[in-house]
Amino acid sequence: MGRFDLMAADGWPAVQQSNSAGGRSDRPRGPCFRYLIRRAGGRSVLTAVFAGALLNLRFVATGIAVARAIPGGRLRRVVLAQLSIDESYAMAARAGAPGRPHGRTLLLTGALLYAVWVAGTLVGSLLGPVLGDPKRLGLDAAFPAGFVALLWPMLSGRHAVRCAVGGVAAALLLAPFTPPGVPLAGAAIIGLWLAR
Repeated sequence: MGRFDLMAADGWPAVQQSNSAGGRSDRPRGPCFRYLIRRAGGRSVLTAVFAGALLNLRFVATGIAVARAIPGGRLRRVVLAQLSIDESYAMAARAGAPGRPHGRTLLLTGALLYAVWVAGTLVGSLLGPVLGDPKRLGLDAAFPAGFVALLWPMLSGRHAVRCAVGGVAAALLLAPFTPPGVPLAGAAIIGLWLAR
């Protein structure tokens, strides 16, 4: 999967998030909070923030992994680390040596994806009523398909496959009974536990 394929796959979820976050404008919250509240089943803002925090726990692990790959001093690395997201990390991990993501690939992919995400959010905000529900177009499958496309080349060996299968099993078991974010955190914990 090239950078441009990845940008196309990442732009549609931004449109979907922005479109589904729209709707009632009488609430003072921003689109991300409205989106999280809807994903949390209409529960409170605190539940949405908790779900969002759980979803973002994975960035602690990627941050640790890319810390040495990002050039410059501490302040510059903190700023540039904001570009370390799932997709840019996966691309950098594939381009770099084992255990050392390629810094330039991480930064370039992260910057391109940021631009596409902002553009997708703008399109979803402005054209949401015209586009309608992105699910009817099948756009809700773009993000998971992108994850599978990024993960697939990394499954080289029985150990990696075992970790991935364990993570998927944990997520599938937790999904029906827990709030958003918990299945992903559970998958990460099980995958890391199996990887040790």
